[in-house]
Amino acid sequence: MMELLLMPAAHPPSHHDDVPPNSMEEECAEKVHVAVGKSVQKAATLLQWSFTQFKNSHICLLHVYQPSRLIPTLLGKLPASHANPEVVSAFRREEKEKTMRLLDKYLSICIAAKVKASIVVVEADIVHKGIVDLVIEHNIRKLVIGATPENCMKVKRNSSKANYASKNAPPSCEIWFTYKGKHIWTRHACESPPSLAPCAQSEVTLAESLSCRSVQYGMNELFNSESSQAHSTRTSICNGIGDSVQSEIIETEAIFSSISSSCSSHCSPQSSARRYLDTHIEEERINGKIVETKREADAAKDEAFAELLKCKRLEVMAIEAIRKVSLFESTLAREVKHRKEAEDTLRATVQEQQKLLGENEEIAHELQRTMRSVALLDNCAQETNRRRDEAADELSLIQASFSIMWHEKQQIRRQKMEALRWLERWKSCEQVEAGPFNQVIGFGEELPEVAEFSLSDLQNATCNFSESFKLREGGYGCIYKGEMLGRTVAIRRLHPHNLQGPAQFHQEVQVLGSLQHPHLLTLLGFCPEAWSLVYEYLPNGSLKDYLFQKSSVSPLTWNTRARCIAEIARALCFLHSSKPETIIHGDLKLETILLDSALSCKICEFGFSRLVTEESISLSSFQLSTEPKCSFTYTDPEFQRTGVLTPKSDVYSFGLIILQLLTGRTPVGLASEVRKAVSYGKLTSILDSSAGEWPLVVATRLFELGLQCCRQNRRDRPEITPSLARELEQLHVSEERPVPPFFLCPILQEIMHDPQVAADGFTYEGAAISEWLENGHETSPMTNLKLSHLHLTPNRALRLAIQAWLCKS
Repeated sequence: MMELLLMPAAHPPSHHDDVPPNSMEEECAEKVHVAVGKSVQKAATLLQWSFTQFKNSHICLLHVYQPSRLIPTLLGKLPASHANPEVVSAFRREEKEKTMRLLDKYLSICIAAKVKASIVVVEADIVHKGIVDLVIEHNIRKLVIGATPENCMKVKRNSSKANYASKNAPPSCEIWFTYKGKHIWTRHACESPPSLAPCAQSEVTLAESLSCRSVQYGMNELFNSESSQAHSTRTSICNGIGDSVQSEIIETEAIFSSISSSCSSHCSPQSSARRYLDTHIEEERINGKIVETKREADAAKDEAFAELLKCKRLEVMAIEAIRKVSLFESTLAREVKHRKEAEDTLRATVQEQQKLLGENEEIAHELQRTMRSVALLDNCAQETNRRRDEAADELSLIQASFSIMWHEKQQIRRQKMEALRWLERWKSCEQVEAGPFNQVIGFGEELPEVAEFSLSDLQNATCNFSESFKLREGGYGCIYKGEMLGRTVAIRRLHPHNLQGPAQFHQEVQVLGSLQHPHLLTLLGFCPEAWSLVYEYLPNGSLKDYLFQKSSVSPLTWNTRARCIAEIARALCFLHSSKPETIIHGDLKLETILLDSALSCKICEFGFSRLVTEESISLSSFQLSTEPKCSFTYTDPEFQRTGVLTPKSDVYSFGLIILQLLTGRTPVGLASEVRKAVSYGKLTSILDSSAGEWPLVVATRLFELGLQCCRQNRRDRPEITPSLARELEQLHVSEERPVPPFFLCPILQEIMHDPQVAADGFTYEGAAISEWLENGHETSPMTNLKLSHLHLTPNRALRLAIQAWLCKS
């Protein structure tokens, strides 16, 4: 029997090691002990009644842990003695854990009621016997136990724990019986019965003591044996053996009763001692017989259990055989069904094959008829080709005649436009001494060789300038998409109120027709009747489409953006360095920068009233007669204040475009945001992540250039020079692929475009070494030794290698 004593968590346990046993018994006698079982609901009701009845008392919870005699296994529930010891041990641990969780619930009920409580747990095979043993062992004086009402006790009188406790508990223990929270009755405590007078002789006392202990031991053994037999799962198999053991137990009880009665009678000391000795011998004989009978009963039970397991295995085998037979029968039926279906399918397939053979014959006849028709069509096609060739020859003659007529028409129109131009000059000289074109350099005597179209040509190409053909609308007019000259073109129709007569329109035609640059939009023709210009069509739209319409186009990578910046710089350098007139764009923004199929940039919409001489730009009174239609955010701040448009105005717009390509943001307040990020050292936080991972050197240089171009004072802005354009070209190329060191000029540390070999054997950029020599240096820039001569030799092989490398890049 194992006992477990637990103290409440709210009150620290006392040290029983320092307290004598008598004081512990007195402490247990003062407590109120409550017997609780496995039902939480019944235990809670019993505890609530105890809290109310015994206020401010220490409540001690009594619980009897009854190990299960049957252990669940794969073969079913088996007795603990026949199960695997490891399985039994694991099941016992699980049972004890469940018991501890149950007691924790009971203890939490006491803590919630603010009652001092403790727990006593004992392990016993019989619950009511365990309760009585606890009462005796701990000298319990107050016990509360659940009971069944009188009408129920008549049915379960022999198995009632309350009935057993009331009969077998010590008289000194007062027991309260309750049912569903109501008090039923109380067994009051009484004084202990007086002890018998000791016998006169010590032999009699010793004999009685030995006899009583032996009888008690025998009864305990017998009770334990009977209890284990009564609760065994194999009782039904061993009824005969159990009956024989039961008869012997009854006989033994009768013998012990007679012995006890004889021991209790008053006799002479000599006869009592002799009788007790005989009884002891008889008792040992009976005990031996009981042990032997128990051993035989256990052997019979084991044999019967083995037979039972054998029968169960045979039953399982029979069931498995029946299942296999049923499976075979169902499989056979399924196979028969499948065979019948296969035969039906075969018959249907044969019929279908015969049908297909008939259709095949019909198709063969149809094919023969078709072949005859094809032969006839071939003859017709040959005749048609012959007639087509004749028509082509006639068409060539017509086209040649049309070309001659078209050239004659162009010559007549050219003469007409020349007359109109002279007329406009004469009128302007008459009305104004210094007209608005005084700042414009004179035109050539003849218009550029571009095609001239009629209004009907443009209307046919654009379906009479339909809205569905309109690409976009700018400050100077609308742009349409059309089909002319066997190709797709872009037709820019200008607003007449933005022009100052036909002369300005012809100035635009002259400027655009005379400009040939890979990064400027090419003019294909014009129409003076519709005030329209015909350009080449670029399919990829503008830079704005790639930066701010990301749902329809893929974003540009960083190296593509850096290349676009270099191409824009080359185009601006070409316009600003044109001689003798400088061309100012004045409307540079993302919308006016178009992309071709290779994502190469081309600038459009330039030329109106922006042909100025360098002397005019330097004059303080210089002001263009036509204001540009540039977006306000891209407009030069000094132009907004003074109205003076210079090449530095294009530089300001170029700087904003650089910052937009780096950040992917709108131009409003962009320069101030970038300056703030540069001052805080957070350039990477404002870079456009959709362009990929920007090289820090490239991004830093482009941010620096963009901020320089966006300065408020135009004198602080840099000029777009050829060296700057080359630097921007090398910037993105050098990051894509490392430049071979022998491609770099030793003086400029840049890729050489005109490599020249000096007398020291080193190759330099032609402009750099020429400037070195012109400054009076007669020594080598590399060795500092005097040069034998000052002549330069072109290094054509290196130049070809550099050009090939740049093309691959």
